[in-house]
Amino acid sequence: MSVLLQIRDANKRYGDQVLLDNAECTITSDTKVGFMGRNGAGKSTLLRCILGDEELDTGTIIRHPKLKLGYLRQHDPFLPGETSLEFLMRDSEQPDWKCGEVAGQFELKGKYLDGPVGELSGGWQTRVKLAALLLHEPNLLLLDEPTNFLDLRTQILLEHFLRDFREACLIVSHDRAFLGATCESTLDLSSGKLTMYPGKVDDFLVYQAELAEHNQRVNAATEVKRKQLQEFVDKNRARASTATRAKSKSKMLDRLEFIDVQAEQARATIRAPMVEPRKGPAVRCKDLAIGYDERAVAKGIDLEIEHGSRAAIVGDNGQGKTTLLRTLVRSLQPVGGDVRWGFGCEIGTYAQHVYTSLPDQKTVLEYLEYEAVPGTKTQTILDVAGAMLFRGEAVRKKISVLSGGERARLCMATLLLGKCNILVLDEPGNHLDVETVEALADALIDYKGTVIFTSHDRHFMKRVASCIVEVKDGTVVNYRGDYDAYLYMVNKEIEAVESERKGTGPRSPSKVPASSSAKPNTNAKPNANAKPNATGKDRSKISAQKQDILANDERVIKKEVNQLEKLIARLDAQKKTLNEQLMHSTEAIAAMKLHEELTQVTTELESAEMRWSELQEQLEGF
Repeated sequence: MSVLLQIRDANKRYGDQVLLDNAECTITSDTKVGFMGRNGAGKSTLLRCILGDEELDTGTIIRHPKLKLGYLRQHDPFLPGETSLEFLMRDSEQPDWKCGEVAGQFELKGKYLDGPVGELSGGWQTRVKLAALLLHEPNLLLLDEPTNFLDLRTQILLEHFLRDFREACLIVSHDRAFLGATCESTLDLSSGKLTMYPGKVDDFLVYQAELAEHNQRVNAATEVKRKQLQEFVDKNRARASTATRAKSKSKMLDRLEFIDVQAEQARATIRAPMVEPRKGPAVRCKDLAIGYDERAVAKGIDLEIEHGSRAAIVGDNGQGKTTLLRTLVRSLQPVGGDVRWGFGCEIGTYAQHVYTSLPDQKTVLEYLEYEAVPGTKTQTILDVAGAMLFRGEAVRKKISVLSGGERARLCMATLLLGKCNILVLDEPGNHLDVETVEALADALIDYKGTVIFTSHDRHFMKRVASCIVEVKDGTVVNYRGDYDAYLYMVNKEIEAVESERKGTGPRSPSKVPASSSAKPNTNAKPNANAKPNATGKDRSKISAQKQDILANDERVIKKEVNQLEKLIARLDAQKKTLNEQLMHSTEAIAAMKLHEELTQVTTELESAEMRWSELQEQLEGF
């Protein structure tokens, strides 16, 4: 293990906004780090400083002499009309055979390699950019929101690539599921400070919440102690008989210390429109065909979505998910068939084309006033704007200067000011940070209306979706299973393709001639180790021996299962005890030690449960 990169006493600010405040962290050669932080916290700025595209105000970034950075940028570095192969050769200065060899690792061949790269989908372009990175042979990958606009299959392929990548990674992402699957450490940027946590993102978020609660409890206890000491000093300092004791208590008062708790960051408080729950079908599609210019992307669609459902539209990019949503909300006319909404349905739409086509010259407040239901009070509009983090002077910002995340929150605010009982949302989590996505998920779960949505965020999908609608191979169907079942199916399909490509998949049995008249090979040399063909009696004996072996294997597995069940019960009890101790701990050092023990026990418990499941599957085969 070697230190690839060190950031020391880093300071960076834009005007009054402090991005880095004596920030420090170390990245070693043997780790993959998930980089988290609020929108505007300074993550992309720090990446630019690491790359050398921008300078720190003060502080240093120490790079290992053999550090080779590979950076997956959000923008496209392609020239007009060039093919994927031409881009790889231009970018890496490697010969065509080498570029083709590396491209093959990402299944880039045929039209995907020799056709115009600009005509590929975002997912395939990401594969091209990853191949370009590998050709530079980096030992530290910097990935900036790599999952934006990637479909599920390409996300999983990217995960598999990163798990097999033997070098270090620093990955900026708001996608908790992706970070959890690829990174074993978490780096957080909050209030100018960098915090490296030696664990996955979900564990870090739990630790962060527990630490904040613990620090608040300690400070509350310290405040009570301070008041008691102050009261004693105030009452007894003037008395000769107690002046000495008062002086001693005063010294104790001076030694009291409060834990420095960072001011809680503003959180988006999202409340979906208050609507009356309804029953029956919200929308029906009959023999529907969707597409563009009379060309059907999918047809023969017979679909029904019930009121109160939260229907997730799933499928690969290019299959027609957004086309289906646009057809449902009538921003795109059907190629054929019919879409019918139930009586009294009021539809609110959130889509990428909505927040990229906002009126630039209006301010946030002006736009919300224009979009709000007539008669809405100004204070109500300000409250909703504040909930989406437009507070104070931020409501007077022109839309032209808003970031992608700010525009997304502005569009969401307009839906909150309405009274829609149907919400159709196309990628609502894009450009939103982890906390805001969580708040949105909470709001949609509590919403009494109907939600039809697409998302590439698996954590968000799993939390929100109550039913799955799959767009695949020119048709649209209700998927008979939950989102976990859908994920499992897609993973299996990808693993099968990868196994086949690597030659590790199941092989077809050798073909045996049907005719018994095939001539023996008289030129074959006799095998000295070959055993004579078994007689019927011998075969029975061999069969009995196999049964004995299987029975013995089954006993061994059952014994291990019993041992695991005892271990799982013990670890589970230990986990509950540690959780209880952690919640009531008032010592910072003790709390950290308890948290480390809890993390270790949780890991052991998960490993034991996984092994138990594997053994259960083996027992079912006996």
